[in-house]
Amino acid sequence: MSYLGIGVSPGNVPVHHGSNLKVIDKRVRIIEVILRCLILGLAIIGAVLIGTDSQVKVIFSIKKEAKFTDMKVLVFLVIANGLAAAYSLIQVLRCIFSMIRGSVLFNKPLAWVIFSGDQLMAYLSLAAVAAAAQSGVISKFGQPELQWMKVCNLYGKFCNQIGEGIVSSLIVSLSMIALSGISAFSLFRLYGNNGGKSNAR
Repeated sequence: MSYLGIGVSPGNVPVHHGSNLKVIDKRVRIIEVILRCLILGLAIIGAVLIGTDSQVKVIFSIKKEAKFTDMKVLVFLVIANGLAAAYSLIQVLRCIFSMIRGSVLFNKPLAWVIFSGDQLMAYLSLAAVAAAAQSGVISKFGQPELQWMKVCNLYGKFCNQIGEGIVSSLIVSLSMIALSGISAFSLFRLYGNNGGKSNAR
């Protein structure tokens, strides 16, 4: 039997559970802030690496410049990174404000908004990285069946910097997936036995 978060063991020794929940909440929020800051930084780095990349080659006395805008999937990836960075900045500020107030967020509507936002950003970033990686493989190795040449043989520097941007974006997408799990935990625990108590804080 338990009252107000205090359980009674078979030996009639009071066992406090509320403090354990607060410790878990604090650890989860710290991990969330770290992940969101990581996403913010790496999304900016990825967008900058790809968005500023270019290389000029002279082919038969004709100058040809390779830019990220030549591949629509790279434009999509830059936009996805920009959205991930902006979204993460908003969420970092929200987390810091919540920690300063010393309150565990949460009413259910706000929890649903955060959960849905994290899910959307995870799918968006993962789709952008997958599309860019596929194009990168074709640029690196070509597609003989379709007579597509190996572009990276001509634009080595350009491809290397794009590769670095894709790796950075991949870490962003994996971090977003991890955050989706955290936001799912934060949401669905509100529907547990202690949901009402969490809402009251």
